[in-house]
Amino acid sequence: MKTSEIRELTTKEVAERIENEKNLLIRQKMNNAVSPLDNPLKIKKTRRIIARLMTEMRQRDINESLSDKANQGSSDKSEATV
Repeated sequence: MKTSEIRELTTKEVAERIENEKNLLIRQKMNNAVSPLDNPLKIKKTRRIIARLMTEMRQRDINESLSDKANQGSSDKSEATV
């Protein structure tokens, strides 16, 4: 999954994808422990997808908190000038 595809998802969809990918990673690790996977690089790819999704979620949280602070700051300034 590319970063551009992740950015198009809603926050709720990103959270759902994180949970799905984490479950997939757990299953892949368990299957690999029992019998080696035909392609063990799938585990690495899944970990990277999870990291991309979590990075996007964190970026959205940061942007949201910055916009909240900007809104609070502008309302505080308007009250001080009144």
